[in-house]
Parts: sequence; structure tokens; C-alpha cells
Amino acid sequence: MRIKQLEYLEAVIETGSINEAAKRLYLTQPSLSSAIKDLEREMGITIFQRSNSGARLTADGREFMNYAKQILDQVRLLDDRFKHQQALHQSFAVSAQHYAFVVNAFVELIKEINSPTYKFTLRETETENIFNDLRAFKSELGVLYINNFNRRIINKLLTENGLKFTPLFVAKPHVFLSRYNPLAKRQSISLNDLTELPYLSFEQGENNSFYFSEEIQSTLSHKKEIKVSDRATIFNLMVGLNGYTISSGIISSKLNDDKIVAIPLELDDPITIGIAQHQHTVPSQLSLKFIQLLKNHIRDYGFKIIGEENERV
Repeated sequence: MRIKQLEYLEAVIETGSINEAAKRLYLTQPSLSSAIKDLEREMGITIFQRSNSGARLTADGREFMNYAKQILDQVRLLDDRFKHQQALHQSFAVSAQHYAFVVNAFVELIKEINSPTYKFTLRETETENIFNDLRAFKSELGVLYINNFNRRIINKLLTENGLKFTPLFVAKPHVFLSRYNPLAKRQSISLNDLTELPYLSFEQGENNSFYFSEEIQSTLSHKKEIKVSDRATIFNLMVGLNGYTISSGIISSKLNDDKIVAIPLELDDPITIGIAQHQHTVPSQLSLKFIQLLKNHIRDYGFKIIGEENERV
């Protein structure tokens, strides 16, 4: 096994195609295919399933790449430190649905690291892209929710991609809307109360499946509906158009102003928010620290962390 072969595998995963990876690596397609087959024979496994639509990791391939990615990361650290005489930099990437508490933990993580250089990535993205990023090892962690409606589909994707889901907390649905909205004075809100207001939701790209929606009750029809791609826009539309969305109930006062409030929704449809990550990857110290910061922030809002006892609710 050679480092170059591992780099070849990485390029195939990132491009999704042996042919496209060969172009990136300035190799012929037969040369790249031969190098991968040599590695497969040496390891005694099939790493890729090849088809007309591209190359996809097998179950053995996913497990192999979990370890290979760690090797490549260490090799690059060695190169940076000694070959290129650069100071060691820390790197970390997370992909998540649009949650303010994820951004808050990300900010705190960067503030706490003791490194003169770093390369961090936060992708607030469509639900399907979380799985794509984890599958291609672009992100170490994903943050998303599971409920009774999407559980079968999300669990299927987790299994297909060799991922595990670790629950963090259970949230009852809340309505996010402007503090100046008349409904903001209510102790709770029903779906009927929202009929005349613009419904705001995050778009989910070409595969705009109900199961990938970041909002519960995604199959309901609405008289007025607006799709957006980022949190700043959704908050602006809550204020400007008296729109609303449905989410976890956590609003970060550190990152958002006080114009948005969360009111309990009169609906029994809880969501479990948690972490998706590769089954066999040894978690980095940064990922462990990030998860701890997530838990700290969630606790600050009165939520009980799943698996921990004696937490206040």
C-alpha cells in the first residue's frame, strides 16, 4: 500500500468518478483503475462499486477510507511541519441543518483552540448534502434531526453511508416569528393560528423531498409559502413579512438579535437532534470538543442531554 494510492481513492470519492479523478490527477483512466485494483487485491477487498453513473464506496470501502483518511491527514501534517516548514494548523469541518446553536458552538470552538493557524469549515446546508459531505469525508460531523416521519429514510441513508447517529436532545416543536407579531404574546400557538401567515422553510435543492425537510409537518399545504437558503434571510422575512417557521425552540441570543421569539406549537411531534459521523472513525479531539460545546449550549437553554442523568429540563 502506498500513500499515492490512498490519495487516488480520495480523488475518486471527491469527484464520484474514476474518469474525473484521473483528469484531476493528470493520469490516464486505465492507469488510475489499475492502481485502485492493485490496492483492492493487496487488501483483499472491493473498495468501489463501479457503474455507468460513477464509482461508489462499498461497505468495506467506507471502513477502509475511514482509516485511510486518518493516515492522509497525518501525512499532510508532517508535510506542512517539516517539508514545507509551516506551523502545524488544526482543521475541522462540520455540516449541519440551519441551527443557531451549531454556529454558537463553532464560534466557541475557534475561540478556545490554541493554534496560530487553523482551517475550519462550517457548512449550513441542505439535508442531503450532509450525507454527501460525510460520505466524501469533507466533514467529520453532521448535525440533523430525526422524527417519526423521516426516521425510516434517514436511518436508511445512515446505513448506506456507514454512518451512526448519536442523539443529543429531544425538542418539542416551536414557532419562530417576529417579536412584533401579535401571536408572539401567546403562551402557545396552534397550526390554525398560522393559516394566514407566510410559511418560511429552507429549500432542499433538486431532491426537495418531504423527508429531507428541516421543518416538521412538511407535507402540509400552505396558502403562502416562501423558501430560503440561509438563516439570516429567514429571520429577516419573519420581521419584514410577519412570516414564521417551525424549529427546535433554541434561539441564540449571542448570534441573533432579540427580534425573534420561539413560542411552543400545540402539536405532539417531537424531534431528536443529534450527531451523524462515520461508524469506524476515531473522533478527533476537535470533534469531541465541538460536541461538548454543543451540549453545553443546549443545556444552557434548559434541555436535557440524552444519556446524561440529573440534568435540568
